[in-house]
Amino acid sequence: MPTARQELLRLLATKSFRLGEFKLASGRTSDYYIDCRTTTLDARGAKLTGEVFLEEIRARGWNPAAIGGLTMGADPLAVSVAVVSGNIHAFLVRKAEKQHGTGQRIEGFREKGVRVVIVDDVCTTGSSTIQAIEAAREFGFEVAGVMCLVEREEAQGRPAVEQAAAPAPFVAVFTANDVKKEHLAISPQPSAVR
Repeated sequence: MPTARQELLRLLATKSFRLGEFKLASGRTSDYYIDCRTTTLDARGAKLTGEVFLEEIRARGWNPAAIGGLTMGADPLAVSVAVVSGNIHAFLVRKAEKQHGTGQRIEGFREKGVRVVIVDDVCTTGSSTIQAIEAAREFGFEVAGVMCLVEREEAQGRPAVEQAAAPAPFVAVFTANDVKKEHLAISPQPSAVR
């Protein structure tokens, strides 16, 4: 029987990974695309995401009061962990402060001085993750750790996130190469032409 981590990788490979020509949020082009939301918003995928992230958070001893990141990629991750854990709250970081109502940039859990984990679905340049780290610290959260579901391993994303997160560690659950290998292993391969 596969572990939650193995099953989540399989779901990402089948539901979220696509080969082709794609323009990324960073403006770069790529021969593959990973849309994690098709997995993290799937009922089974959401449960697995919560389990895998929670297992990693507990293994590292981070003991956060809450988990969150920049909307929209982080939203399903934060909610999944909150639901699976039953005791870690979720928060969302807006791209900019609201111009109406209370004008908050952090939504959901808002208790200053507590330990939190920052999450993101895909990390390429790291800019979304870095924005969330900065907003969380500016609000008054203590960042205990930073996690992304899939790290693309390009555009100097990891060093940029590690620098912004320090002294908190940055952990990628999977690399894009992990997902691509799994995708190729389970996808029907074209027959050789004779």
